[in-house]
Amino acid sequence: MAAKPVVAGVDGSPQSVQAVEWAAREAVLRGTTLRLVAVASMPPRMRPNPATPDTVAGHIEQATNQALAAAAGEASDDAPDLPVETRLLDGVAPAQALVDSGKDALMLVLGSRGAGGFSALVLGSVSRYAATHAPCPVVVVREETMAAHREVVVGVQDPAQSAAALSFAFEEAALREARLVAMHAWSRSAFGRHDETPDEEQHALEALLASWREKYPDVTASAEVMHAHPGRVLSGASARADLVVLGRHARGDGSGPGAGSVTHSVLSHAHGPVVSVPGE
Repeated sequence: MAAKPVVAGVDGSPQSVQAVEWAAREAVLRGTTLRLVAVASMPPRMRPNPATPDTVAGHIEQATNQALAAAAGEASDDAPDLPVETRLLDGVAPAQALVDSGKDALMLVLGSRGAGGFSALVLGSVSRYAATHAPCPVVVVREETMAAHREVVVGVQDPAQSAAALSFAFEEAALREARLVAMHAWSRSAFGRHDETPDEEQHALEALLASWREKYPDVTASAEVMHAHPGRVLSGASARADLVVLGRHARGDGSGPGAGSVTHSVLSHAHGPVVSVPGE
């Protein structure tokens, strides 16, 4: 059994229920535990009454614990043999608490929207912060993703910095018995070069996949190279994929603002789950 758990954010919203369901299936696939976390934080722009400082905070904590218990019950109903644990996080800084919960996690799974400490996840600051700062892969689950398509799509922007994303994508494809599609799209030049033909770019991506095919011989992997906006292409691909995998690079590594803008574009417009994988 894997030592690290799959962690899912819970806030009582229908979207977080989707995240818990997805996370439970993933934990079963990977033979690990499911950890449900929640932040007992004040809603935005709301402050406790100094005269009764414990009243609102107490109700919020009680409601948060109830949401955790309900989510744990639903996960156990779906997967009776799955070990499930719950944790109430410090709500002083919800976004950072959520990121910190991923320090010992296999992955962190969030809903596409939320309430309370996880409000407006895909388009809001909490999910953007988690997707760019968490030390583990961060999965944002969309409501439209319950059907299985047996396809995992991985975006390849820079072959030299794609190992972590490809490793995650191939492992997911193997676990799901799904095909893998490595996609590279560019608006200006492919792979940052200006002197290669489309055939040469296709060959470069195929060569990159060769070693991964040897490591995962049961995964059927193909390469697609096209001249189009990467965010638009990957968002469109998410409608047919079980998962879209994006690499995430550390700040200051020279990848430039384009990498982050693609991730934000896909997270905002995807039709299915998207995972942001930190680089090695």
